[in-house]
Amino acid sequence: MTATVSNFDYGLVTPIAAYLMATVGAALGLRCTTRSLRRPHHRARWLALGAVSFGCGIWAMHFIAMIGFDIKGAAVHYDRDQTLLSLVVVIACVAGGMFLVGYRGRSPSTLVTAGIITGNGVVTMHGLGMSAIKVDGSLHYDGRIVILTFLFTIVIATAALWAAVSIHALWSSMGASLIMGVAVTGMHYMGMAALSVQLTGRAAAEESSSNLGFLMAMLAGPLTVLLIATTIVMFDPDMMSGDEDLDRAASAPRGADSAHPVQ
Repeated sequence: MTATVSNFDYGLVTPIAAYLMATVGAALGLRCTTRSLRRPHHRARWLALGAVSFGCGIWAMHFIAMIGFDIKGAAVHYDRDQTLLSLVVVIACVAGGMFLVGYRGRSPSTLVTAGIITGNGVVTMHGLGMSAIKVDGSLHYDGRIVILTFLFTIVIATAALWAAVSIHALWSSMGASLIMGVAVTGMHYMGMAALSVQLTGRAAAEESSSNLGFLMAMLAGPLTVLLIATTIVMFDPDMMSGDEDLDRAASAPRGADSAHPVQ
């Protein structure tokens, strides 16, 4: 039996909250990358913080959106290990892309390579998150929508990485983050549009309530990381610095142990 699937069980609450998480993650990723370019001797630290923040933002976006996910007539549960693995994968792939552009610059070949790495990470995270769903039935996907979502995700990832190494002014990066939040959240719901569910049995309706508690517990860690990262960035002395400071830092002589110049 084909089940009725809903992605908006709590109305607009979950998509709005998911968008905010994606935007916060993107904003922190952009600001941390700016910090890394201004401080070559601490570049790896800032890129790592940016990658963890952006990855946590994307992951939190996905699972906050999944709070609103419901399959009518069946209880939805999640495998804990696969859920946590999806978080590790997206952080690792975002880090790969950010470190690549952070050290090698924004040449077209570098951006495309980094975008593919990051985009694959986001898509894999989504796939692992969906495979973690345990339901009395089977999940199926429309291949055409999946391919479109995959390509769209790579474009988003490439654009995000370009913005990370190209947009340094505070208000410009905030504007870029708002746009990225729309794109990343849109990617999630585009992927969810490919889903259909075939039920093989019926579960007690009251069992589905445990799903909210599990997802909130899983989200506690990444949300704490985002809060800590926000505090670090907000209290950083360069937070309100303009492009002129960045230009002077970029043109200053660098030691032998500094990173490759950004192109």
